[in-house]
Amino acid sequence: MRIYITNRFEALSEWISANLGSPYAFALASFMVVAWALSGPFFGYSDTWQLVINTSTTICTFLMVFLLQNTGNRTIVEMQDRLKDLEAINRELLHELRRRPAQNEPLKEAA
Repeated sequence: MRIYITNRFEALSEWISANLGSPYAFALASFMVVAWALSGPFFGYSDTWQLVINTSTTICTFLMVFLLQNTGNRTIVEMQDRLKDLEAINRELLHELRRRPAQNEPLKEAA
């Protein structure tokens, strides 16, 4: 059950990250801020009017922190896996170069 929830959360966070990072999402957010600002005179620039934008941006920011942390954690794990692969390949190449010293002489001269 835990793996299912983790996989669903990762899929959801990846989808949200991809969509919220798009130009359309930025345009939508910009439109919402402009609409909020233009609605100020209709609501008399009241405290409730200000509370709408403050609350909505706070909730969005709070949720985005978790999505960004999840994305960052997955990126770090992927980078570590790739570095381990590169280290293993490097180790194999060094072992192969040490095993065949006679064939390495032209390489040393060229360098």
